[in-house]
Amino acid sequence: MKTYIVGGAVRDRLLGLPVRDRDWVVVGASPEDMLARGFMPVGRDFPVFLHPQTHEEYALARTERKTARGYHGFSFHAAPDVTLEQDLARRDLTINAIAEDEDGRLIDPYHGQEDLQAGMLRHVGPAFVEDPVRILRLARFAARFGFATAPDTLALMRSMVADGEVDALVPERVWQEVARGLMEDRPSRLFSTLRECGALARVMPEVDALYGVPQRADYHPEVDTGIHMELVLDAAAREGLPLAARYAALCHDLGKALTPADVLPRHIAHEQRGVAPVEALSARLKVPAECRDLALITCRFHTHVHRARELRPATVLKLFRDADALRRPARFLDFLAVCRADCHGRTGYADAVYPQADYLLALLAAARAVDAGAIAAACTDKASIPQQVDAARVAAITTAQAAFPS
Repeated sequence: MKTYIVGGAVRDRLLGLPVRDRDWVVVGASPEDMLARGFMPVGRDFPVFLHPQTHEEYALARTERKTARGYHGFSFHAAPDVTLEQDLARRDLTINAIAEDEDGRLIDPYHGQEDLQAGMLRHVGPAFVEDPVRILRLARFAARFGFATAPDTLALMRSMVADGEVDALVPERVWQEVARGLMEDRPSRLFSTLRECGALARVMPEVDALYGVPQRADYHPEVDTGIHMELVLDAAAREGLPLAARYAALCHDLGKALTPADVLPRHIAHEQRGVAPVEALSARLKVPAECRDLALITCRFHTHVHRARELRPATVLKLFRDADALRRPARFLDFLAVCRADCHGRTGYADAVYPQADYLLALLAAARAVDAGAIAAACTDKASIPQQVDAARVAAITTAQAAFPS
């Protein structure tokens, strides 16, 4: 029985990155051997065990065979005679197919170290085409490391798309990988990589439709709406925004793909046009409600924030109410952060000053400071309480507008 550290822990150590979790592969053992040593079984589809002291995962070396389309269409064979090289051969990318033995010696039969040095994402073998999730994983690694895709690997990915293998992906797994990719340092690479192989049009057609849609160059020097979306995503990552905000950044301009051709490059009312594709994308991928709701608010109202100094007090109050800012100020803060990223996600505007956020936060603080309970208690005509509270909030917003530096 021999044990080896495999996969991400070896890869990240070689890249000089922190190693968070270690996975082990066990060669020359049976499930009975593992149980006799006190390991706890946890794998449902194949033998995986938790170490009795460290609780790290130990998987028996195994091979796999494709039996049906999709992520679950595999049968596995784990036995003491399966070699380490056979186990590594079933892995997706060469950079994830490096093992380290107990003496610190590296076993790298597929030249993953060379690809790490070259910044290249390359498949281990032809079995890559059997699992469509590998396309999503590769795109996520592109977002994490900024690596390029090897030409032969890209050709395999395109063949998987053409063969319909990507269509077998379940929504939950697509969202799982997309969500992880959105939280990487360069989330734009996730979408550019998926688009390069044709998978983006199959799993997120609403996003793919943005590419090639022109915008006014005086507002958007990058012109292409898809490129603007990528820049906004990377701005959101630089600014450390949470997942819901990054998803909102992804979706904020989906309505521009529906702008009639005869009015391009203008995008009048793209905010309202974007509601349907945001809802459709979120429903299909079963996106969490907090991500969906922030994306819808951002889609509908981001241009209100951009021109905040032009809004009348009553319009500001309506914005607060529509965005539920009076009850949920923390989410409104995330919304403003996405709007700031939208400003920074333009060529040449990465460090632009964005005073609109502080301005609206000051107005929101004034509106929330109004004591609605006191107004209600003093009001003799109970039916007029909502109007009186609104009037007091409008007055407070007006005062705050006058006090805010121009």
